[in-house]
Amino acid sequence: MEGEEDYGFSEEEDYYYADDGDSHDGLADNDDSALQWAPPKGSTTKVITKESLLAAQREDLRRVMELLSLKEHHARTLLIHYRWDVEKLLAVLVEKGKSCLFTEAGVTVVENVDDDAPLSSSSTITCDICIEDASADTATRMECGHCFCNNCWTEHFIIKINEGQSRRIQCMAHRCSAICDEAIVRNLVSRRHPNLAEKFDRFLLESYIEDNKMVKWCPSIPHCGKAIRVEEDEFCEVECSCGLQFCFSCLSEAHSPCSCLMWERWSKKCHDESETVNWITVHTKPCPKCYKPVEKNGGCNLVSCICGQSFCWVCGGATGRDHTWSRIAGHSCGRYKEDREKQTERAKRDLYRYMHYHNRFKAHTDSFKLESKLKESILDKVSVAEERELRLKDFSWVTNGLNRLFRSRRVLSYSYPFAFYMFGEEFFKDEMTDEEREIKKNLFEDQQQQLESNVEKLSMSLEEPFQQFSQDKVMDIRMRVINLSVTIDTLCQKMYECIESDLLGSLHLGTHHIAPYKSKGIERASELSSCWNTKLGSTDEYLPSGGTSEHDRPSGSGSSDDSGCSYRKRAKKEGGGFFDLNLPAEIVDRN
Repeated sequence: MEGEEDYGFSEEEDYYYADDGDSHDGLADNDDSALQWAPPKGSTTKVITKESLLAAQREDLRRVMELLSLKEHHARTLLIHYRWDVEKLLAVLVEKGKSCLFTEAGVTVVENVDDDAPLSSSSTITCDICIEDASADTATRMECGHCFCNNCWTEHFIIKINEGQSRRIQCMAHRCSAICDEAIVRNLVSRRHPNLAEKFDRFLLESYIEDNKMVKWCPSIPHCGKAIRVEEDEFCEVECSCGLQFCFSCLSEAHSPCSCLMWERWSKKCHDESETVNWITVHTKPCPKCYKPVEKNGGCNLVSCICGQSFCWVCGGATGRDHTWSRIAGHSCGRYKEDREKQTERAKRDLYRYMHYHNRFKAHTDSFKLESKLKESILDKVSVAEERELRLKDFSWVTNGLNRLFRSRRVLSYSYPFAFYMFGEEFFKDEMTDEEREIKKNLFEDQQQQLESNVEKLSMSLEEPFQQFSQDKVMDIRMRVINLSVTIDTLCQKMYECIESDLLGSLHLGTHHIAPYKSKGIERASELSSCWNTKLGSTDEYLPSGGTSEHDRPSGSGSSDDSGCSYRKRAKKEGGGFFDLNLPAEIVDRN
């Protein structure tokens, strides 16, 4: 169902129970706590655009800079090393101390000013790389204390940037793991290759996405140019502002309650020739000479391959061509061969099992597509009903029920690939006994059947021509849709609880995680503000792309609100225009 629109939820979505106590499959009694209204929470996922990318990066930079009293390039080096995981960085700081934290990340903080003092203008040094003398103004000393000529440094930086290692360029000295100052890298490279310096800045900027496990590019095609940041759990499903819904963990379509590994195997199984191979195994036999599959098209058990080899269809053994209706000359295969029979029966059983789950998966997928197309016709019914002089004026129960139908239909659809692998032998063969597998399978299928039954009832109720009915009948349909919606929501929650606790939760393998169930559907990410506080003290000199500090900015060049958030956009490269984050760095460099 990739690319299908999942109609979002209404912020005003409410559910009510009928007063007549109608019972529905799978819900014996109604839990009043499920109906208690809760105030809406802010979005826990954020959309990062090319304008807000720098602001998002600097949020984490500021935390580390203020905590450890570091310059910006030191904080960035630390965060890149720890993959922009501030919590992990703090944990290492507490556990191992600041010295170990800096050493592991290759950060050299110079505390003795004399060691970092510039070379005397009259002095010369011998570069240990090219073994040539260089004057003080043509040599550079890094914070680690190693000094080489600018030509060698520049060549080193150019090679590393072209190799894609610009995020962590180490010192050239032997066995020195210190990371070079990004301002020095930018300064030296820009003198010879300005475009390469821009590429270096781009790599540093995109490191916040490429190296951060909580931030990923939206996988839309064509690429929308946005990234998504999650705050809590990376095993979740999100919706980008472009409308695409996807699994944040594996970047494929939203597939809960399937785990990412299950969905990857199922997608491959549905698209490649694995089941064709199974069909060939069941309905053909290999030629004993050329090993090509041969299909029998007659009643005689002596078959001939296109290569000219004759063989017995019963046992697959090579034979001569002389035969009668009852036997093949010089050949007898009446003895039972258990291994070959077991192999054929197993292939046939696996094929039929796959077809069972695939047919039901496809049936609900097709229903989802058809019901999505029915949305306009159902909304037309609402328009007609609203024009009638009825006591019932609010028809939000129709759209709420429709949204519930879409979400539950998708859950039901993906529950079949989950069951295929959960109760098969591909992943959990040694995790459960046959008896345990059968018990869990029955438990899951009971809940699946209850959900399926109520989803079909809801679908039928919404397709009723209620715009033609009387007032009382419309009220009956309304209460039925509302109660079915609550019932289905409860059943979905119970199914997820069963999967997390009774099925996956009881296994030792930790490789299967599912996105949590969201009653109101997949959360739509909100835009991250592109404002940031430009007052970073001594770090202003390290703004990427030649940015200027607030102290150096001419008056009137930008404005800010009371919170210190500048309305000025990110510094542009010369010639105008932002870096196009939709393009690879190589193309930007070439242009």
